[in-house]
Amino acid sequence: MRILPVDPIANASPGALVDFLAECRGIAERAERPHLVSISVAVDSLDPLAVLESIFEPGELHFYVEKPSEPFAVAGAEAVLSFKASGPDRFSECQKFIDETLAHSLAVGAVDGPFGGPQFFTTFTFLPDGGRGEPFPSVQVFVPRWQVGCRDGATVATANLLVGPGDDVRRLAERVWRAHAKFQAFDYDHAAFPEHGGAAVSGVEEVGGEGRYRVAVARALELIGAGKVEKIVLARAQDLHGTGPFHPLRALNGLRERFRDCYAFSVGNGAGVSFIGASPERLLRVRGGRLATEALAGSTRRGATASEDAALGSALLRDEKELREHRVVVDSIFRRLAPLGLQLEAPARPVLRRLANVQHLHTPIEAALPPGVRLLDALSRLHPTPAVGGSPREAAVPLIAELEGFSRGLYAGALGWIDARGDGEFFVGLRSALIAGSVTRLYAGAGIVAGSDPSREHAETELKIRAMREALGA
Repeated sequence: MRILPVDPIANASPGALVDFLAECRGIAERAERPHLVSISVAVDSLDPLAVLESIFEPGELHFYVEKPSEPFAVAGAEAVLSFKASGPDRFSECQKFIDETLAHSLAVGAVDGPFGGPQFFTTFTFLPDGGRGEPFPSVQVFVPRWQVGCRDGATVATANLLVGPGDDVRRLAERVWRAHAKFQAFDYDHAAFPEHGGAAVSGVEEVGGEGRYRVAVARALELIGAGKVEKIVLARAQDLHGTGPFHPLRALNGLRERFRDCYAFSVGNGAGVSFIGASPERLLRVRGGRLATEALAGSTRRGATASEDAALGSALLRDEKELREHRVVVDSIFRRLAPLGLQLEAPARPVLRRLANVQHLHTPIEAALPPGVRLLDALSRLHPTPAVGGSPREAAVPLIAELEGFSRGLYAGALGWIDARGDGEFFVGLRSALIAGSVTRLYAGAGIVAGSDPSREHAETELKIRAMREALGA
């Protein structure tokens, strides 16, 4: 990406913006191909979710994620560029698209601000090949036309556009200038939330029928006992039927307030379907040459009192079955990343990570990123981790669809973003829901190892799925 030493917005002149875009058009004409132009501006504090609510269109791609406890939030909507792929090479094909786009990109303004410059919002489904009729492709990456991001009290608004030979730069400039004026003085009072979407739940249906999950766990334990797998993660799904269409962003408001230590997220497929959730699990982050990931496996409920909560947490830290499940995940992360030459660092024992409704065993893992190794190189090796798939991965993952009886799609997939510097962050699509009109499908899973009990695992998934229902007002 080429960063130009001008700031057409800072001059507060539409004419300066026209001149700048004319310069960009000249560059595109000499290269004989369109260029992505990214214009970033530092603005007063904005709520990215409120901005997304004001421009949300079901027929457009969107991506939103927020982690209030860190704090950061970013939203992007409408695709100026997008790419889809499937199959075992989807990570490398995604990287090629990003590299090719950046090789013909121009950026100006607050590029070094939080989420400045173009962001590549990306989703990978759980499996590399999606079935026919799936709402989300195996990999989808897009650069949004409009994005707003904030971190540590600073906010940057960005307009991304394609400028090609012969384009009408005055028309492009007018559109960018209107957006700039809106973001500089955002009017929350007139960012009316859509009237539709306040549907009530009229029925709840267990996908596959009541009792299927316990049967699936029992079968998994037979496979573990026979030495076929060491661990397998099984999920259940519930369909909520509404009196009308559910609105993803209305539901998201409840999730981000209830789960402030999680990634509250929403992604849209551009055809009226959204995948939302509040995920507790970071899959991978790369920032300033450092890679960070984590093992999050083994869980118990929260207590009603401080004493009960502490007792449950203490028991979890001593639970042989839960510790064994956690160690499988830690060992797999080290084994999967070893060929990249990373010198991984992690504490010897897990600690507790407490969320609103559950507490987990947690091990943070970090390393310096070696030269030539990029975020997607590591992501392709990590996804899916044993925390959402199983171990050995090659044996466990193919069994999941058969045992569960439904397609996961983006559930337990990898969702996140990559910027022009190669930094970015991905989280796992857990504690989530697929919203399609008047039907919302909820997902929750649990890891099955030797010693697991079908009733206990069902209770764990019920705890997780109930929290989602409550956050959605069901």
